[in-house]
Amino acid sequence: MNAPAPLIWISSLLTFFLCALSASAQDLDAQGAMAFVEPPYQLAEALEPGVWGLKNLDGRDAGYAIETKPLAPLPGFSGAPINVFVQIDLEGNFIDAELISHNEPIFVSGLGQAPFNNFMTQYKGHSLADTLVVGVPYGEGSAGSSFVYLDGVTKATASVRIAHESILAAALDVARGRIQGAASGPPARPNPEHFEELTWDDLVEQGIASRRLVTNGEVDAAFAGTLWEDDDEIAKEAPLEPYLDLWIIDVGAPSIARAVLDDDSFEELQEFLTISTFDEPVLVIDAGRHGLVGEDFIRNTSPDLIAAEQGGFPVAFRDSDLDVELANGVPGEFAMILRTDRRLGFDPTSQWTLSVRALREHGSFRPEIGSVDFETTHVTDARFFIRDTPPKQAAPWVEALINRAPDLTLLGLGLTALTALLLFRLNWLAGLSQFGMVRLSILAVMTCFVGWWGQGQLSIVTVMGVLRGLWDGQSLAFLLYDPFSLLIWGFVILSFFLWGRAFFCGWLCPFGALQEFTHHIGQKLGLPQIKLSQGANFWLTKIKYGVLAGLIVAGLSNSPLTDKLVEVEPFKTAITVYFIREWYYVAYAAFWLLLSMVLFKGFCRFVCPLGAFMAIGGLLRGRKWIERREACGSPCQLCKVKCKYEAIAPKGPIKYDECFGCLDCVTIHDDPKQCVPLILAAKGRTL
Repeated sequence: MNAPAPLIWISSLLTFFLCALSASAQDLDAQGAMAFVEPPYQLAEALEPGVWGLKNLDGRDAGYAIETKPLAPLPGFSGAPINVFVQIDLEGNFIDAELISHNEPIFVSGLGQAPFNNFMTQYKGHSLADTLVVGVPYGEGSAGSSFVYLDGVTKATASVRIAHESILAAALDVARGRIQGAASGPPARPNPEHFEELTWDDLVEQGIASRRLVTNGEVDAAFAGTLWEDDDEIAKEAPLEPYLDLWIIDVGAPSIARAVLDDDSFEELQEFLTISTFDEPVLVIDAGRHGLVGEDFIRNTSPDLIAAEQGGFPVAFRDSDLDVELANGVPGEFAMILRTDRRLGFDPTSQWTLSVRALREHGSFRPEIGSVDFETTHVTDARFFIRDTPPKQAAPWVEALINRAPDLTLLGLGLTALTALLLFRLNWLAGLSQFGMVRLSILAVMTCFVGWWGQGQLSIVTVMGVLRGLWDGQSLAFLLYDPFSLLIWGFVILSFFLWGRAFFCGWLCPFGALQEFTHHIGQKLGLPQIKLSQGANFWLTKIKYGVLAGLIVAGLSNSPLTDKLVEVEPFKTAITVYFIREWYYVAYAAFWLLLSMVLFKGFCRFVCPLGAFMAIGGLLRGRKWIERREACGSPCQLCKVKCKYEAIAPKGPIKYDECFGCLDCVTIHDDPKQCVPLILAAKGRTL
């Protein structure tokens, strides 16, 4: 066993280094971007790093394709950004959003890719003008609220929040620079609680009702010099009479609607708005002879003679199909209520333009049609409206603290008690008559509460994420997203100064606890135990340092193999996802647990990269915390023989970089019925 052990270590070290250096992830190139674009769109030229144009199949500009990593490299849990391919059209609407790459442990090693991919599908059809929120509304919410809630992913809220922020940051960056008039906030909507006593004269005086008067003479002048200049006899006969006497009033606000509509029309409008909660109603009145609609107009459709625009973008108006009767004193011959969907970006508190088209016909057989447009602007005072304030979401780490407050309280109390016990009452604890049961009970709590319930199994992935963040100069804020694990890390780092690796590896690691349980099962079954030679044990304990080195190189070089290499830890399979995974992952985790039945905690001692990191952290240890006697190791070898970790040197010193703090040697040391020097001393003899 001695001869091949060095070869195992060297080959393992070289294998991981070669794997780590074999490849490195590159940003998406045009060929890779093209794979995400589907008809009727095609990828156009690159506009800047991470941004391409989109064209329709006929060659017209259609929008933009965006890779989020170059524009918004927000680090995820692994320290690496979540990279998403986002497509938006020229109006800022999402065409699609698809994952390019990520290293989020919960998806890579736990839930799988499907939930993350399903989350991305929710962006399609929404707009940058929408207030997109990850989560569910609290309470019943408002039916007219402009918030759009995206379903999160259970157990992965922080990861999808990071992805969401990356998508919005990158898409808005492109939209602000390239899409004129792209909306960046929720539109105003009528305030149902605002009430004023208003009259028609008040509306006119305050500019709430806008007027555009066009005489017959003005229409004649507009057609002058054209084929149709003599095709309106009425205009010639009465040039001063009104051709178009247009009034525009936004009647979304109840106070305004009540001032211009009779009681029946007002009630009908309110009933309509309770159903069409996102529609903004606009009353248009003509007191001239134009009439606003053509002879072929069909109700509940878009009037062919009326158009509108705001901020350079068209406003889609259509007839509301409501019967309109005006209040006494309101002028007009023809009135109709148009509606437009506020979710499409219409803001009644910002100026917009309404144009009415005048038509003339020339000839009696297949007449030629001529047209001119008359425009007027309108805006409604903001006092009649409210604007949804986007929910002021707490930082992810604050939300995590709030959501996990009970678990954090129990964990904090438990870790404090265990720390105090091992620091001040260690010998008392080891001397308990039922110490074995006490220790197994603590390990059961670590497995069930800290591991399976709290998802607090520490992992080398976190260490690699921190190193990657420091290497790239990125924020380490992702650590705050999982306060449960962070609290454990805090106690573990403190424990380096007190016990080295023993506090975590011997007492807090859920997978280590599972191995200890299977070892006891193996003993109960009477299975023969593998006892390694001193030389074999020495070399096998070095493998974990090679594994750790290979993972660090892979992580820092951004190797695409990193996600697979970290699977050397079976923690995700056994703890995070409760063995519900592909068979080969389950078989791998089961192998180490079954091996521990005959070889005590083989994974922890020989392979675990996190254990290697803990051992290195143990160099901070400032004291020798296990008491030893002069006779320990020379000549007494009882503790060394009994130590299942083989963490006691032949001459008696504790090898703290391999000590798991099981306290078996402390129990022997203090027990007058087990400790050989104490037994001999009781008989008046010495070794």
